[in-house]
Amino acid sequence: MTNTRGASHDTVTTEAAASPAAATEAAASPAAASKIAAGRPRGAGQNARQRARAQITREIKEEARRQLAAEGAQRLSLRAVARELGMVSSALYRYFPSRDDLLTALIIDAYDSLGTSAETAVARWPTADTRGRWRACCHAIRDWAIARPHEYALIYGSPVPGYQAPQETIAPAARVAVVIGGLLSNAWPQDTGPQDTGPQTGRTAASVPGRRLPGLLAGQAEALSAAIAPGVPPPVMARTLIAWTQLFGMLSFELFGQLIGSADPSDDFFSYAIDQMADLVGLPA
Repeated sequence: MTNTRGASHDTVTTEAAASPAAATEAAASPAAASKIAAGRPRGAGQNARQRARAQITREIKEEARRQLAAEGAQRLSLRAVARELGMVSSALYRYFPSRDDLLTALIIDAYDSLGTSAETAVARWPTADTRGRWRACCHAIRDWAIARPHEYALIYGSPVPGYQAPQETIAPAARVAVVIGGLLSNAWPQDTGPQDTGPQTGRTAASVPGRRLPGLLAGQAEALSAAIAPGVPPPVMARTLIAWTQLFGMLSFELFGQLIGSADPSDDFFSYAIDQMADLVGLPA
């Protein structure tokens, strides 16, 4: 349900840490340099460097997001980002050695932002209200996607040619799936036995229309359940996967204009659809 390159460390000095005269004195005399350092709080230079680096990193990513909105991920360029920020390209490469490193940072930020939105929305609802938590999660995902369509396109749209997401994107990408798995796992009885009784419904997995899971899918659903939703039967996990893909398929249709002329605006359609998905999964009404 989810879609390692390390950035090099910067060695930029903090020019504002001392006056030009002090810097000259320090360069001329190691003893003088020690004296100047002793006059500052311990770690002050390092903290200033860290703050400066963090600020510049934020500015680089903000400009890159503006370029995503204007040009799309395929045309993202480190040189263009540097030019807009008034930086030379060689300086920007100390923060992001390649376009792929910058893309990875933007992708991780997008997944983390979406994950936080889903987690926060679900946390506002009682644990026992599984359907309410499902609705809250789905609406939070939609609200985030509408507010950040270009970031949504970056993580759920067409792949960027030549880019392969590294291992470090996997955990952020899984955050929303973990939210869904958690609310299912909390609601589903842990000892359901062979009947796979549904949460608070008394229904069995077999009572929900659908074919028996074929061999490969059965194994995939079992592994997915063990990873993100312990105790949830594989047939229910398979239906959850259907609902998951339906959710993001609807969002893509809405954001990319495919519902114009049919279900646009799509607020009512979305609310109706996510309740239908909840019925498919077997969540209590």
